[in-house]
Amino acid sequence: MTPDEFSVVLAPVTEIAGGQPFDAALQARLDLDFGAGSAWFAQMFSACQEAIAAGWMCNREAGGIRYGRVLKPGAATHGLSVDVVDMNDVRGPHHRHPNGEADLILPIDARAQFDGHGGGWLVYPPGSAHFPTVSGGRALVLYLLPGGAIEFTRAA
Repeated sequence: MTPDEFSVVLAPVTEIAGGQPFDAALQARLDLDFGAGSAWFAQMFSACQEAIAAGWMCNREAGGIRYGRVLKPGAATHGLSVDVVDMNDVRGPHHRHPNGEADLILPIDARAQFDGHGGGWLVYPPGSAHFPTVSGGRALVLYLLPGGAIEFTRAA
């Protein structure tokens, strides 16, 4: 799996999410079309595993979290950056989403959850903030950020 091949797999999602409000309606649409149990979900899970094995995805580590930016925001991604993290029963650093965040939760362990949610999509609206947390085992989380905007903060 190369970065170009990965971007082709992801393209249907960025076409829908790019330019849309990051809200509950987007989450419902992504879960309907690309949610857990869909052929696309299985394809993306395999693509991430292959990219990690190839060494270009999640090739950095800090605080027990493997991570990395996969695609920068641009025309091909409809203005969205794409990052993937590999987390195992860990809480990540507090951050804010100026423009929102859409998370694809890909559990490796069946009981793994991201911020209390199992496999599928979780969309945070603009201005939201959290400590990203995986519990119940290991999961990959692919996240989309409009304009690549993220602000690492101290918790309020």
